[in-house]
Amino acid sequence: MDQLKKTPLFDSYGKYGGKVIDFAGWALPVQFEGITQEHEAVRNAAGLFDVSHMGEVDVTGKDAFEFVQNLVANDVSVLADNQVLYTPMCYEDGGTVDDLLVYRFGEEHYYLVINAGNIDKDFEWMKANKGNLDVKLDNISDQVSQLAIQGPKAQMVLQKLTDTDLDSIKFFHCDRNVTVSGVKCMVSRTGYTGEDGFEIYTGNIGVVKLWDDILAAGKEDGLKPIGLGARDTLRFEAALPLYGNELSAEVSPLEAGIGFFVKLGKDHFIGKEALAKQKAEGLKRKTVGFEMKERSIPRHGYEVYAGEEKIGVVTTGYAAPTVKKNIGLALIDAKHGDLGTQLSIKVRNKMVPAEVISKKFYTKQYNK
Repeated sequence: MDQLKKTPLFDSYGKYGGKVIDFAGWALPVQFEGITQEHEAVRNAAGLFDVSHMGEVDVTGKDAFEFVQNLVANDVSVLADNQVLYTPMCYEDGGTVDDLLVYRFGEEHYYLVINAGNIDKDFEWMKANKGNLDVKLDNISDQVSQLAIQGPKAQMVLQKLTDTDLDSIKFFHCDRNVTVSGVKCMVSRTGYTGEDGFEIYTGNIGVVKLWDDILAAGKEDGLKPIGLGARDTLRFEAALPLYGNELSAEVSPLEAGIGFFVKLGKDHFIGKEALAKQKAEGLKRKTVGFEMKERSIPRHGYEVYAGEEKIGVVTTGYAAPTVKKNIGLALIDAKHGDLGTQLSIKVRNKMVPAEVISKKFYTKQYNK
């Protein structure tokens, strides 16, 4: 573990029973009590995640809006100050550089939250596409720690530790001046689990105190520390994409099923022409949900067949804890993507029947 990057909370994991693994070059807890128990805690009470490995890039300057608007596929012009936007960021050929959150602090100040495994690549891409714009890019990932508290009791627990009325932070908005347990923070309300909840951004020094204080405040309410395992099962049930699974340089946001966040009506953004062409010609591949018809569990990378023909691969699959079904997402030939289509998943050289179903595995519980 010595060669892996660590968040400021690394030494705290053991105190709560964390089992640490290598995740994209980071030493992070895959679980504490157990994946299923942690998953159920978030669905029924609340869970606390260390997501300090995520990246943050500060974008400032006279042309900050123009830069970000060209960089991402969603429409940044709709944002008011302290509002947040989810968006893909694409290559010229329509493949996905990353999916990220854009925070607008002002016309000349944006804050981009990117995936941990993509920090260096994303920052180089941003610098390469700066052109002659009057904009300053700062990769401040090493200076920022982030916690996420998610679940139906998340607000109740966090409210114990702050005088800020958390009802005032609406869905996909943030408050940059919140004091939580004596620590100055920015708090937003987005989420990656399908549940209501908050992200807490602060400096590295204060995050250990926050972690301990939040867990103590929520202990009687069923709050648990949550590892990467349950983070993945939770986002999967909510059909939220994971870069490296549903999204990659070889997969466009349209193919991944997040076309809603691609605004082709914008004047320009990187990848627009390729994505517009892909949409006009009709998708050759699409991401679908499927359910196994037998007890086998689908896994990332398993091959998908229609009869004897290989038509794609599983991007994510689990025995879903809340849904209580063996289900998955798969990128397949679009002609086989209609609901009810019968497929086969190759599980350890055995063909197991499956059926295309809606990706709405779990009804999201966001507080909008």
